[in-house]
Amino acid sequence: MSRYEVVHTNAFRYQAPVRASYNEARMTPSQGRGQRLIDFELDIDPATSRYEYTDYWGTRVTSFEVLRPHSQLSIVGRSVVETAVIDIAQRSDATWGDLRDEAQRDRMSGYLMTSAATEVPGEVCEVARSYADVEEPDSAAVSISLALRDEMEYVPGVTTAHTLATEAWHVRKGVCQDIAQLTVGALRSVGIPALYVSGYYDPRDGADLDGATVIGQSHAWVEWWAGSWRAFDPTNRAPVGDRYIVIGRGREYADVPPFKGVYTGGGTSALDVSVAMTRRN
Repeated sequence: MSRYEVVHTNAFRYQAPVRASYNEARMTPSQGRGQRLIDFELDIDPATSRYEYTDYWGTRVTSFEVLRPHSQLSIVGRSVVETAVIDIAQRSDATWGDLRDEAQRDRMSGYLMTSAATEVPGEVCEVARSYADVEEPDSAAVSISLALRDEMEYVPGVTTAHTLATEAWHVRKGVCQDIAQLTVGALRSVGIPALYVSGYYDPRDGADLDGATVIGQSHAWVEWWAGSWRAFDPTNRAPVGDRYIVIGRGREYADVPPFKGVYTGGGTSALDVSVAMTRRN
């Protein structure tokens, strides 16, 4: 088990003062599945009232609006979270017959439906099917994740938050968001329920790093259901462990963006993002 202190900053600067802005932040770490939220606070500058709720997918959302002129907007989330590695031996494995059961498919329908963001081309479906034909669901999901990752080059700046899985596949380049959405679409194409997960990742490994602060990463990975939920990071080709912090789960990136909003006036805007993670074992 690990304990993390996380400071996540979103700082917007506007070309000219905006008259008003309307915003949503998804920066509160989740509870459950090996994770416990000990403390969280969200600082917003300019100060304003806020409304908090839990969305359809279980992610905590802070909604707020700034109704006076402002030239910058700062949103800082500070959290203390405990994470643990889930014992894989405690999982139950489903067969393909279990996944094809009509009642089961109905329960998992939200995790099986594709969308423009996660739809994958025929050649990706063929890759997924080649493993689904010879392996059981959980093992096939791992193989599919690794096979697609081998085809994708991690290159920041080539794609955007709005890039579709098909578009990323055509250029064979992208970041964690693209790789996760591509994997989700491939798993769903063979009938494996899958989720897109948004959160933080500590790139370090080793117990000697206790107390050291590192520039962490806003990250994305996947979860699939094959008798029980399993989390896997296709970008780093590894199961998800206690160096990962979940913010939210959804069908695709659009369900769990860390921040989204609109504003009136102000011209263009620039965004600076930083994530600082301190491990306290």
